[in-house]
Amino acid sequence: MQCQTVLRGTECTFWGNQGCVFSAGSCQVIVENCEGCERVTEGSIGQVCTAYPAPAKKWADGICNFATHVKVEIKSEELKINPLKASKKAAGGKKK
Repeated sequence: MQCQTVLRGTECTFWGNQGCVFSAGSCQVIVENCEGCERVTEGSIGQVCTAYPAPAKKWADGICNFATHVKVEIKSEELKINPLKASKKAAGGKKK
């Protein structure tokens, strides 16, 4: 349904027949960590996230999973390879 409060006329998954079903009753403004994200837009209360109504909660436990401006680096040292599975996989393509 379309939002009737902060982002009037835009599709919102938190808007229902009784209004905004988000616990605070409305979207909240973005936090400093959200600066530069593609999902940030200007609403009637300031800059808000189009993906989640409470950006501070998304950043509380680390990196927001909706953030488009943050790149997560995967270290190859952390990946553990089971040597038995690796040998079976390598031998799988060989014909006798």
